[in-house]
Amino acid sequence: MFRIFILLMLWGGSALYAGGQQADQVGERSKGSDDLEKILSDSNLEVATFAGGCFWCTESDFEQVPGVSEVISGYSGGQLENPSYQQVSSGTTGHLEVIQIYYDPKRVSFSQLLDTLWRVMDPTDGEGSFVDRGNQYTSAVFYHSEEQRALAEASKKAMNESGIFKKDLVTPIRPYVNFYAAEEYHQDYYKKNPIRYKYYRHNSGRDQFLEEVWGFEKVSYNKPGDKEIKEILTPLQIEVTQNEGTEPAFDNEYWENKDAGIYVDIVTGEPLFSSVDKYKSGTGWPSFTRPLVAENITEHTDNKLLYTRVEVRSLYGDSHLGHVFPDGPAPTGLRYCINSAALRFIPLSELEQEGYGSFLSFFP
Repeated sequence: MFRIFILLMLWGGSALYAGGQQADQVGERSKGSDDLEKILSDSNLEVATFAGGCFWCTESDFEQVPGVSEVISGYSGGQLENPSYQQVSSGTTGHLEVIQIYYDPKRVSFSQLLDTLWRVMDPTDGEGSFVDRGNQYTSAVFYHSEEQRALAEASKKAMNESGIFKKDLVTPIRPYVNFYAAEEYHQDYYKKNPIRYKYYRHNSGRDQFLEEVWGFEKVSYNKPGDKEIKEILTPLQIEVTQNEGTEPAFDNEYWENKDAGIYVDIVTGEPLFSSVDKYKSGTGWPSFTRPLVAENITEHTDNKLLYTRVEVRSLYGDSHLGHVFPDGPAPTGLRYCINSAALRFIPLSELEQEGYGSFLSFFP
């Protein structure tokens, strides 16, 4: 019933609030109502509700995360029923601008969504978000279950202890009470009005802040040129990562590795997988139930064999890593079958000195 209500809000909002809104000319279309109805009625999807300032921006960021099926902009946390954008933006309703995320827990976990949240907004600002000031633009995690509450509190604590932010996180962990979908013209705003969106986002100061805080993660993720790649990689590593090759099963570096630590892209160093999610699949290649950082993994249709497979590549390096199959164990049911030659293993004891200290909290 709740999801049907969201659909009605979205469809009705188009007639009520879209007047006077003229979209920039773009080739990409927003998701249609039929697609949206199918997603919202999918009982296999779970829901997360986050506030991180302007929902145009957070919607755009989370729709890029593998495993996220839909993101809806809206309002939550206040008492006024069916508020309009004008009412919420006045700061008098108690509502925050939020996004509601429909995601496949077999492909991305709630903890990984939290990791993304900290990386796309300022959780240390209790009076607004970048250029937008007022309680309606502050951040929050609205938990839908006790499990989500515990995970959110643990993630916030770990992020505070990491020292990545110069100030303590003030993002409240609040019980979910209500959600009202924003007017239709706010949905997929970054697609409908890309010029206006990019202008707003650049001038808001959001990306400049995120670059200052998280730039250290991306500095080493730049892909080297072809000449340097040939100098730093072995012939097998080049064949696998650059030419989509496959190394021999049961005769590679990490298929039997049981040490605690993380696996990063051999080319760029971007974090990809964790020993926490590694398991013995019997295939002869390193196998994982989920990525360590979901947004660092991209998926592509692979029709090179007689049947279709899903190829996985790294985001920054665009390295061929392997494939993902729907035959893994709980809790995701997935098997990320990865070539050792595409990975570099960093032991738990060396995470801090290698610049991956923020992942220490992932280990017991």
